[in-house]
Parts: sequence; structure tokens; C-alpha cells
Amino acid sequence: MANVAVIGAQWGDEGKGKVVDWLASRADIVVRFQGGHNAGHTLVVGDNVYKLSLLPSGVVRGKLGIIGNGVVLDPEHLLMEVAKVNGQGLDVGPHNLRIAENVPLILPLHPAIDKAREVARGANAIGTTGRGIGPAYEDKVARRAIRLSDLAEPAVLSHKLDELLLHHNTLLKGLGAATFEKQALLDRLLELAPQLLPYAAPVWSLLEDAHHEGKRVLFEGAQAVMLDVDHGTYPFVTSSNTVAGNAAAGAGIGPKQIGYVLGIAKAYTTRVGAGPFPTELHDATGKLLGERGREFGTVTGRPRRCGWFDACMVRQAVKVGGVEGLVLTKLDVLDGLPELRICTGYRIDGEVVRRLPASIAAQERAEPVWEVMAGWSGSTAGARSYAELPAEAVKYVRRIEELVEAPVVLLSTSPDRDDTIMLRDPFAG
Repeated sequence: MANVAVIGAQWGDEGKGKVVDWLASRADIVVRFQGGHNAGHTLVVGDNVYKLSLLPSGVVRGKLGIIGNGVVLDPEHLLMEVAKVNGQGLDVGPHNLRIAENVPLILPLHPAIDKAREVARGANAIGTTGRGIGPAYEDKVARRAIRLSDLAEPAVLSHKLDELLLHHNTLLKGLGAATFEKQALLDRLLELAPQLLPYAAPVWSLLEDAHHEGKRVLFEGAQAVMLDVDHGTYPFVTSSNTVAGNAAAGAGIGPKQIGYVLGIAKAYTTRVGAGPFPTELHDATGKLLGERGREFGTVTGRPRRCGWFDACMVRQAVKVGGVEGLVLTKLDVLDGLPELRICTGYRIDGEVVRRLPASIAAQERAEPVWEVMAGWSGSTAGARSYAELPAEAVKYVRRIEELVEAPVVLLSTSPDRDDTIMLRDPFAG
């Protein structure tokens, strides 16, 4: 049986939480390998609703959860989220949650800089969550990050805070924002150390042992391919590589151990925050998709922008993300619409292209080339087999497969984890 990596194939919020929860019931270990608490997954299990933004979704199923070194970790948020889910009846602790000892930490100064920069950008703001993800990744590549293992070495921690504050206080002062005092940060980190260090582990070694023991590992991506810092709609992207290939670097495994790559896409398209969105709808249909799909960000609560399915963009995500099979979610949101549209390409300066160009100006000028399909009057909500779907819904799914050049292996027809049609078992490889 293969490992499985789950990544978003649009701009995030595709319903990865439900899919990962569904797959986690058959996995032994669930690993987060990038992002931070800017990612939000909502899991509906019976009468319980779990809103996770940092914890691997597998903890809801009692699986071993791992936060890899590719994540940036906010210690305060981690402890708060653990306390919250434990208050909902789960049992999460160092016995079933391990964190890479070399994971970089998000400190209070990181969101402060994040927000100050967005204010300074004014009308050109990127639309970050303001949670310090980008500044924390900047510190990582600048080799000044404080990592989880540093909490066990007070002298090292003190020295690294000096270097960190030299950089960040200068920047904060220049932006007209409040600066930070070293002693307060040092005291708080040393106070948190006994609560955090029991979670620390060489997770690369744990995953190597799991590999030799034949255990199934599920790699849980955050955000999505079109928010990848290299391959997305830059600069309106996240600050990490969201493609499946980063599961290797972000967890400490060899690339062959990533396994089967599963991409998640909605049956339409949404986006949170600023940035190009060629198929966005500003009419009553766009509003209807948002209302039916309950399109509000799990982390931010911001309303999501809605539009028709962009097959050109998803095809691009399939190629650069290494997607072998697609999960199509929220098909039921399209029930009853008399006509559906799919974007098959873009018209830019009079030329039709089949890819989203890297240039931000060209992306903004991209006009969708539409293919129109008939909708369906029947209901797909709660369907658990292809036979229960209206014929037009099946045609819609088949056409998406052709256009994105990847098979749909799972269909989600409601937020309930069991309302899923499996056409191929991802763990079968």
C-alpha cells in the first residue's frame, strides 16, 4: 500500500479537511509539511465540528500526528488549539503529536511586522492573514530563526534573540510600529519551553522507522498549488512551497516515499484575499455559489470570492503539483443551475493561451475562454455512488477529467465524511 500526499489544486479552501479526515481513518500517521496556522480545515464528525489550523487532521481520528520542519509553528497557537480540541473530547498530547525539533517558531514580532507591512502597502496589500507566516519563513532562509530545539538552550536562545531583534526592531521602527523588548520575549519562551519540548522529536527518524514497518503515511498539504511561492499567482501567494514535492523536504523523507499525489478541487472556484481570478463572478450566480457553499475562510472568516470552474488553472496545478488523481468537492453546490461554464483557456491581448502566465500584469488581463454545459435539475447532495448522480452531473465530471488531464478518483457530495464516492483507492498506489 502506498503513502498519499493531499494538496489543493486551486487557491485553497477546496475541502481538504474532509478528504484528509476520510483518508486518515485508513492511515497510521498524518503529517503536516508546510504552512502554519494560516491554513484552516473544518472537520465534521457526527455532531462535532473541529476547526483546525495547525494540528494535523489525523488527530481527530486518534492517529499519530506529525508537524514537520517545513511548517512554521506559533507556540501559543499550538497550545491553544490542543486545549480547544481536548475540550471537545479528544486526547491530544506528546503521546500522539510529535513536532520536528528543527521547526522554526513564529514569535509575536512576526505578526506585528506582517500587519505593519500590509498597512504600509495600502491599496497594494497582498491580503495576508496577518499571522506572521511570511516573516517567519524569511527568518528561516535568512538563518536567524529560533527553532523548537533552541528552547532547551537558554544561552543560545538569548543570543539568537539579539540577532532577531536587531533586524526586526529596525524594520518595525521604520514602519512606525511598536518595537519589542528582548527580556519579555525570552521570559515567555522559557516559560513555554516545558510545555513544548515534550513534543519535540527527530521526525525524519520516526518516518524512516514507519517506512520500514510498512505503515501508511498521509501527507497533508495546506493552501494550494496556485498559492505556491514559486508556481502560484505571485506575489499573491503564501510563503511556502505547497506542491507535493515539498513533502519530502518539509518532513525529512526521500521523494519516493511521498507516494500517490491527490489533488483537491471544488466543482467551481473560490479565492480568499487579493490577486487575479479570471473566472470570478460578480453577479447573482457568484453570490449564490458563496451562500450555498458557505464560502467563508476557516481561519479569517473572510468571504471567499466565487467563480466558475477554471480547468486551465487546475490543469496547470496538476502538472506542476504532480497530481495523479483528483478529488472533486462541493458538486452539490451546483445543483439546480440551468447552465454551467468551464474555463478552458485565457484570451490575453487577443491571443488564446492554455496556461496562466507568470507575469502579474498578464494574469490581470486574462479573459476566460468559456465552454458552456447544461446543468442538472436533480440533486447530488449526499450521493455515495455514481448511479445516484444525474446524467448531466456525470458529464460535467467527465469533461473536467478531460480538460485537466487527470482522473477524478473521489467525489464529495456534502460536508459529511461518508458522503463520498470513491472511484479509486488512493492508498492502493
